[in-house]
Amino acid sequence: MNGKAPKLAVLVKGWPRLSETFIAQELVALEEAGHRFDIWSLRHPTDTKRHPLHDRLRARVHYLPEYLYEEPGRVWRARAAAQRLPGYARAYEVWRADLRRDRTPNRIRRFGQACVLAAELPAETRALYAHFMHTPSSVARYTAIMRGLPWSFSAHAKDIWTSPEWEKREKLQAATHGAVFGATCTGIGARHLRELADDPARIDLIYHGLDLSRFPLPPERAPRAPQDPFHMLSVGRLVEKKGFDRLIEAFSRLPSGLDWRWTHIGGGGLRDRLQAQAEAAGVADRITWRGACDQPEVIAEMRQADLFVLPSRIASDGDRDGLPNVLMEAASQLLPILATPVSAIPEFVEHGRHGTLCDDAPDALARAIASIARDPGGAASMAQAARSRLVSEFRMAPGIARLSGRLHDLCCG
Repeated sequence: MNGKAPKLAVLVKGWPRLSETFIAQELVALEEAGHRFDIWSLRHPTDTKRHPLHDRLRARVHYLPEYLYEEPGRVWRARAAAQRLPGYARAYEVWRADLRRDRTPNRIRRFGQACVLAAELPAETRALYAHFMHTPSSVARYTAIMRGLPWSFSAHAKDIWTSPEWEKREKLQAATHGAVFGATCTGIGARHLRELADDPARIDLIYHGLDLSRFPLPPERAPRAPQDPFHMLSVGRLVEKKGFDRLIEAFSRLPSGLDWRWTHIGGGGLRDRLQAQAEAAGVADRITWRGACDQPEVIAEMRQADLFVLPSRIASDGDRDGLPNVLMEAASQLLPILATPVSAIPEFVEHGRHGTLCDDAPDALARAIASIARDPGGAASMAQAARSRLVSEFRMAPGIARLSGRLHDLCCG
């Protein structure tokens, strides 16, 4: 890379994050497509591990003040510099209107971070692109107004379904300094955002897809021996929308004659509660909690498992999954899938063809697990069909080509 500052600034909530491989995959692919950008992260990393994918990214990473009080000198210098920008007064007016409807410290922090970003962006910057429609997009929007730049976003799941409608609508209207375009990774999300936009063409459906060069076919799976336990695997954060509490309850209802094991990969705030639930249900000795793992460790576990289980549901605050990349990763390894028909999951997994979709009630999950364990041949056939669909319809390259074109136009238009 040469010494010239890039024209594009990419905003992310935190960098790097083990749970957001889809972002790392996309940014590495954009670099390989010829894009040059800096990353501006709203938070510092908390994961102790990194995926190999993170090390492939060449972009320079900058960290905005995670909390404004931690860097007061930087914030106040930036505010003074931002106030001299032609668009500052309008950005302040927009932010004050937002603050009246969202009187939270987070809203104040967004504007402070935007001031720092507006003051520190290189003069060569021509556009901003934010991952997630909520906090990062707010920072991008305020910054773009201050600097007189176009901006865009990629929306995923929680940011769509838990953001207030007024805020989503205003980020999708030209009259209110909305994004030039928004990409989203599910058909259900695209339909929702198009209903809120002044022009439905502002929203692109761009599936993340999977870079199959990172997920080669596994060695041929040997049939499970009758004496071997039925090994299940889940990968996902320990949060309400993933439904692991109901899965643990389902384990306690499995037939006594089924010898099973479950491995969980991922962090999250509910770990202590779920471990206590497993102890109370009498199934803790069959469960392995791996915590956060890097991509090679995940692939290795997928190759050892007999079933991938993701019992997603809609959380009490409306949060839900989009189309979890881990389902495509499981399909790449010919690992049979059991999931729930929530959000965009049926856009990839058709029940009875590419995997099993069932209700997230513990009894329903227990019946589905027992049925799959009894029919390994049927499960293997569906796993093969899921991989075939992945290869034919959910490769990464088409989406990257579409997004690359959009970003090129944004920076050079």
